[in-house]
Amino acid sequence: MDTTAHHIVAVEGVHCQIPEFDIPGPHTRAVHRLTAQSEILERVKDATIIITTTTRLTAETLSPENTPKLRLVVIMASGTDCVDVAAATARGVTVCNCPGSNVASVSEHAIGLYFASRRKFVELHNATVAVPSDPSLDTEWKARGSLLSRVRAPDGKAPLLCSDETACIVGYGALGKRIEAMAKGLGMNVIIAERKGVSPRPGRVGFEEALKKSTVVILCLPRSAETMNMISTAEFKMMSPYGLLINVARGGIVDEQALLDALKSGTIFGAATDVYTKEPAGRGDSPLLSPEAAGLNLTLTPHLAWYSENTLQNLSAAVKTTIEKWCRGETINQIL
Repeated sequence: MDTTAHHIVAVEGVHCQIPEFDIPGPHTRAVHRLTAQSEILERVKDATIIITTTTRLTAETLSPENTPKLRLVVIMASGTDCVDVAAATARGVTVCNCPGSNVASVSEHAIGLYFASRRKFVELHNATVAVPSDPSLDTEWKARGSLLSRVRAPDGKAPLLCSDETACIVGYGALGKRIEAMAKGLGMNVIIAERKGVSPRPGRVGFEEALKKSTVVILCLPRSAETMNMISTAEFKMMSPYGLLINVARGGIVDEQALLDALKSGTIFGAATDVYTKEPAGRGDSPLLSPEAAGLNLTLTPHLAWYSENTLQNLSAAVKTTIEKWCRGETINQIL
């Protein structure tokens, strides 16, 4: 049992309530709403335990010189790419995360993005409510009698139904399995893509073949050096002109400029993403937020697929349990 006097520092309390902790020894607790990289070294210099969500903990931050007392890092999320795990592990610092906490919320968001893309909800909403500046003109719907042309497929046909879709799931952890079940429940044919460059195992389809066979590609895999820009120009060219790309994984897995180009050229039918290479994202941070993206079948949400009362409760409970058990000599959810 660890009776060390701990200093617990949460560098990113904006997303979820940081719990109180019942640990054997005395401890102090500092919760910061947000922490810029210019502030982080000062805030964590005396920490024995750091809690982060997306704020980056680099090798420099995790070095013995800058965090000499550090013993544990807990990521209040399932994704782990914000922490240099190798640097922490090399100096004996344990790194843990909260796997599975947001599966229900993110899977539902992914299905919502699918419908928004296939049925062009945002475009249809905007066209329905838009009122011309000329008072002698009425809404487009009133003037034309129908807006069905706005939701047609590239060949002029009406939209596909779920029973017409083949959904390719890239990333087959807890989230991928939940999305698979939901997609099958909607009547979709579902295929599971093998990792890129790997021969397919039983029950999986080779990565390139899966892209070619599918009408919907749903990304729910971790970001790593191997998955950066995994979907780019060549991959979009493999996809169906009816194809949709749904990304509820991490920014950087999709080449954002290549996605913009694929939408502009009609190479794919549409896309939706909750994540971006640079976050929070402004107009200068992503081509998907640039004027060039206006009018495309592109639905954007601000990395909130995870957000639900269920997720908040799961994250708070997971962080509390992870830290309290670690202080009592039991390590759970460790990233190796």
